[in-house]
Amino acid sequence: MAALREYGLLDRTAPPEIEALVRVAAQIAGVPTAAVNLIDETWQCAVAPVGFAGGRSPRSVSLCARHFLSGRVVCVPDARSVPDYADSPWVTGALGNVRFYASIPLTGEDGDVLGTLCLFDVVERHLDDAQLSAVRDLGTVLVGLLERQRQARRNAALAVEAESQRARYSLAVRELEARTELIRAVLDRVEVAIVAAGPDGRLTLFNRAAFEWHGLPADASLEPDEQAGHYDLFEADGVTPLHPDQVPLRRALVDGEVHDIEIVLAPAGLPARHVVCSGRSMARANGTPLGAVVAMADVTADRRQRAALEDAHEQLSRRRSELERSNAELADFAAVASHDMRSPLSVIDGYLALLLDVYGGQMEARAKDWVGIARTAVARMLSLTEALLTYAQVGGSVPVRAPVDVEETLGQVLLDLEAQVASAGATVQAAGPLPEIDVDPVLFRQLLQNLVANAVTHRDQDRPCLVTVSVAATPLPGGRGWTVSVADNGRGVPAEHRDLVFGMFTTAHAGDRSGTGIGLATCARIVEHHGGSIWIEETPGGGATVCFTVRGEQVPAPAPAVVPARARLREDECHRPVRL
Repeated sequence: MAALREYGLLDRTAPPEIEALVRVAAQIAGVPTAAVNLIDETWQCAVAPVGFAGGRSPRSVSLCARHFLSGRVVCVPDARSVPDYADSPWVTGALGNVRFYASIPLTGEDGDVLGTLCLFDVVERHLDDAQLSAVRDLGTVLVGLLERQRQARRNAALAVEAESQRARYSLAVRELEARTELIRAVLDRVEVAIVAAGPDGRLTLFNRAAFEWHGLPADASLEPDEQAGHYDLFEADGVTPLHPDQVPLRRALVDGEVHDIEIVLAPAGLPARHVVCSGRSMARANGTPLGAVVAMADVTADRRQRAALEDAHEQLSRRRSELERSNAELADFAAVASHDMRSPLSVIDGYLALLLDVYGGQMEARAKDWVGIARTAVARMLSLTEALLTYAQVGGSVPVRAPVDVEETLGQVLLDLEAQVASAGATVQAAGPLPEIDVDPVLFRQLLQNLVANAVTHRDQDRPCLVTVSVAATPLPGGRGWTVSVADNGRGVPAEHRDLVFGMFTTAHAGDRSGTGIGLATCARIVEHHGGSIWIEETPGGGATVCFTVRGEQVPAPAPAVVPARARLREDECHRPVRL
């Protein structure tokens, strides 16, 4: 199929010489119709037809396609008498009434059978040996014409390719010239000195910066051993002359590459420069050495800054020692304070446990409930002191995260704030479902408790206090997280104070003595340790809404519920470990 397409005759008008040859073949055979049938994988294409319109017909009904691959000449006086052809639509009358049929296989020079020289008639006919031999000769001539046609196409393609190659070569020359000009321009404009040498070590290139820094051009007449002295090269101390074997360009030639070698250029009449050199040897594709190239970066300003930083570092080192001593004392203080707090709490918990063990059978259910609540509070206090100690020791490291049920945590917060919420006549509720989120359990509870307590404390005395807690999944830069909101209908926070209230000892209203001014600052620090941010918005209808974000992956939430302002533990919960 590839060879057939290479002749370029499928569905195209044949050259005049091929048409003439087909006419001669028809005259020799004495038939009114003839054609060159070229056969591909699907169609039979009648080229240079004589006596009919030609064109394409399906290969499946072609007479020639039934035998042409065998390479033998076929001559049939009456196709109806030959079983191979009798059922063909061209014989039966469906497409034609062929009686006489002859075909000469057309085999290309590579042995590929391309089709046939086909002769046919609607009446019976016989060819003598001379006629058949002449037709065969015409088939040979036809193949020669086809080969000439293919060669002409090949020559045309080669001519096009040669012209294309010439155009590409011209373009390549122009591009090379442009690139060479660009390289020269780049080398002269970069603020890095570039020097190169041939395989013998003699200098071949200085760019503009190298010329200006050395104060001399590249001298190809210098021996490699003379270069260090000629260009006033020194070691990094700026005092010791550089040995010829240590010149970076020479080392790159010998060792293959050099990295970050610092030397000093100190030519007479020019400022000394500290430079860092890196380079490597070069070779052609076949491995023949081309030389070496080295780039030098000016680090004089960096070395001055380093000297100044070293002086400052000595002072900072002394201050750091003082800070480390101070931090150690603070850590010791936190440890002692934590221990002194845990000891009485442990005693309290022990006596409460003893009270249940000894008098539990005599207690009313309500008394047991109170003792359970007290033990739970003691356990929470112990956990809080341990977390505060760890927080002080690590100096604000990444919080220890765990799945925390926000609804359960809100219930624990309301239990701790039960008296405050009840005395204020406040209602604290959850808006929609409160999911489980990954946060530090102790820090998150402290954060939520501070915000709820703050909302109750700063309530509006002229209307019932309502605090609403909600959690929403939120896309954050680099991942997902949540936005937790604590909204109240209290006095609100003036817009000009909404950023200031997160500072230490700052309150929203001048003269307000209801708080210490530390609570929101503590909240802000906890949020920052969770990689989030905190801000205040105005609650629709009046009040303040404190929002903060935390990073992490969301865990499916339990069914939504409204948490009552007054929460109690069941008796069976009084003796189970508290999940913090």
